Amino acid sequence: MMTPFKKAIGKIHLWLGLASGLVVFIVSLTGAIFAFQDDIRDLTEPWRKVTPQATAPVLPSQLQAAALAGHPGVAAQDCWTTYFGPERAATVYFVDKTGAPLMVSLNPYTAEVLRVQDLRRHFFTIVQEIHMHLLLPEAVAKWVVGISISIFVVMLLTGLVLWWPKRKQERRQRFTIKWGGRWRRVNYDLHNVLGFYAASIGLLLALTGLFMIFPWMLDSTMFVINGGPVDSSQKMTAQVDTLRPVTAATHPLPDVVYRAVRQQSPHAEMVLMGPTGTGKAPVYCWAYGKTLHYYHRDEYAFHPASGELLQLLPHAAKSPATRFSDMNYDLHVGQLFGFGGKIVAFLASLVSASLPVTGTIIWWGRRHKQKKPRARLVTA
Repeated sequence: MMTPFKKAIGKIHLWLGLASGLVVFIVSLTGAIFAFQDDIRDLTEPWRKVTPQATAPVLPSQLQAAALAGHPGVAAQDCWTTYFGPERAATVYFVDKTGAPLMVSLNPYTAEVLRVQDLRRHFFTIVQEIHMHLLLPEAVAKWVVGISISIFVVMLLTGLVLWWPKRKQERRQRFTIKWGGRWRRVNYDLHNVLGFYAASIGLLLALTGLFMIFPWMLDSTMFVINGGPVDSSQKMTAQVDTLRPVTAATHPLPDVVYRAVRQQSPHAEMVLMGPTGTGKAPVYCWAYGKTLHYYHRDEYAFHPASGELLQLLPHAAKSPATRFSDMNYDLHVGQLFGFGGKIVAFLASLVSASLPVTGTIIWWGRRHKQKKPRARLVTA
């Protein structure tokens, strides 16, 4: 017999689940697919890998010139350029004059163009767009996805309350699936047992996703970790004084930035350089300790005319709160803990996707049972 408290929790769990189930299913399923996107792309896109050479990679200006050779009307200062390490192709990203977002992969040692991809038609770009925005306008998707995932967090917590066994003899039953039972019983166990096992990881994935949707939630968490406001020295706050006369760089600005970052962060495997822009905002560059991992990074800001270093925020000088913020993406996709972490994130995402399905089946079965007419005794 359920207590009035558990009955109330059950009602909350039911109606919130029905309200958010479809969005949770889509977001969780696409999240499971996206967990191995780099591994799958390495297997299906051979141009992502190159043969390492003893010579240094060519400079960014050469990569940009090669990438833009067939795309007149696109300015080099609007490009994003990434070096992924000695065994991987470099990339130049830009939007062409038709509005198409293009990713050009190049050999980092020769600047040979290996592949040009229109990201609008790329499978994992579409998966990511569905995962983040459900193909809705971003302003709308922010609230649809954000509220649904917030509800999912409540669902996980209320589900644990409903799962918690009242008597000791029930505990073993709550940890195992009765595969030999009727299909309705198996479905019930799948919802409850798998939900329990995946709850902690599902909660982590949901919260790290919410941190991306609602930055104030991440800021609040950082405030708690830091024991107060995060110091301004932990933020990239560089500004360009457009009234101060400066001497323009004697070499292409991307090359000046790249050389400075390589000198300051010699052990970085991956370097991402933002657009050099119009000359009114800093040029940003990030140096990552490990390729395709975004947690351990040094952050740079340079003057857009002279190439003077305006601000450096190295990983070693970051506070625990700032490091927590930096690791958010790697936590969300599981790659902070390597391939094993991706497997855990993948399985937890699959289970999260299954919960709205098995939960709806439970609800539908009970509703159908309640509406089923009772047999009446007929007497002569």
